[in-house]
Amino acid sequence: MITQNRLKEVLKYNPDTGVFTWRGSAGPAAAGAEAGSPHLKGYIQIGIDGKLYKAHRLAVLYTDGYMPENTVDHIDRVPSHNWRLNLREATQQCQTRNCCVNKNNTSGIKGISWYKAAGKWRADIMVDRRQKHLGLFGNPFEAACARYAAEQCLGFQDCDVSSSARKYIKEHGGIV
Repeated sequence: MITQNRLKEVLKYNPDTGVFTWRGSAGPAAAGAEAGSPHLKGYIQIGIDGKLYKAHRLAVLYTDGYMPENTVDHIDRVPSHNWRLNLREATQQCQTRNCCVNKNNTSGIKGISWYKAAGKWRADIMVDRRQKHLGLFGNPFEAACARYAAEQCLGFQDCDVSSSARKYIKEHGGIV
């Protein structure tokens, strides 16, 4: 496991930009060159002493002095944005709550879908890896209100920094 001292020997980190640069030459990379390369899903990986590390985890080690035990969440949901204020330690559950609206979602609101059999809008929320049905509603606004109320009761506001239900309610004249 890499230490903060070793990390600072080989890399410089700019907490405002999230960019790591090499202090000295590292293989083909010259001193001052940007460190790391994109990995699957856009995360930046950096190889140090024969081991690969995710840059967002190294950012916490560099600034705070320890390697996080939990996951490190990108608040803005962009995996290559590694500036320190965009990173937070989070449980897996919290990180899962801070995900984007699924690409197959047609309502534009997480947890809200058209339930054809009843001719109504259905609201759901995931709780402890189980889908909880919140009800059927005559319009998407009512469904979004139910979803947002459930998010508040379950503490989602601490994880999901941009609730699509909250956004929908605000855009359609509701008070949140």
